[in-house]
Amino acid sequence: MPDKPNLFVSFYKVFRWVVLVVAILLIFMMLGKPPRPSLPMSKEDAKQQAQSYEQKWDQLALSAPGTEGAKAHFTSDEITAGINQQLAGPASAAANGAGQPKAPELAPDSQVAEDTPVRNVDVDFHGNEFTGQATVNVHGKDVFVTISGRLGSKDGYATFEPTSFKIGDLTIPVSLVNDALQKKLAEPENREKLKLPEFVQGLRIENGELVVEKKN
Repeated sequence: MPDKPNLFVSFYKVFRWVVLVVAILLIFMMLGKPPRPSLPMSKEDAKQQAQSYEQKWDQLALSAPGTEGAKAHFTSDEITAGINQQLAGPASAAANGAGQPKAPELAPDSQVAEDTPVRNVDVDFHGNEFTGQATVNVHGKDVFVTISGRLGSKDGYATFEPTSFKIGDLTIPVSLVNDALQKKLAEPENREKLKLPEFVQGLRIENGELVVEKKN
């Protein structure tokens, strides 16, 4: 008759190695580099796209309600360039001719950037959704976080509904992160950052563009 303790020890050893192998695979998947959601831009293209973003926002802010200019359409390249310009800091914004802080901040604030350094952001609009990928430095390692979802507005605040979430090549079920994400966004200090400028009626993603409407 087999010795039960020995069987238990053998099972434990096999189980331990299986868990170890799975953990290693998950780590490699989380550190993997998934495809970029958008095509890379040259420095000159990124500069032009960032300036286009600033110009469109200025035109929207100065336009008369109810006129043709009271709605702005932003491409994913313009948003990507605007975010990365702000991530690069004030010196980069000044060099690109965007010294006036008229456009809303698209990058994390200084405290968030210090706690979780975001190196680069890529954005792509498709239909009425967007996909964003951020390169985040965690303990000296670059981790790629990719999230897709729907952007909208309600009662003067921007809203976000995620549809997919990935860390590296590892897909995380949205049901596991959405509740925590919505609670985090609802916190007073974070909700205030989602407040739209007073002259903005709302925003949405439509036909592969971010549409921002001015109040009538």
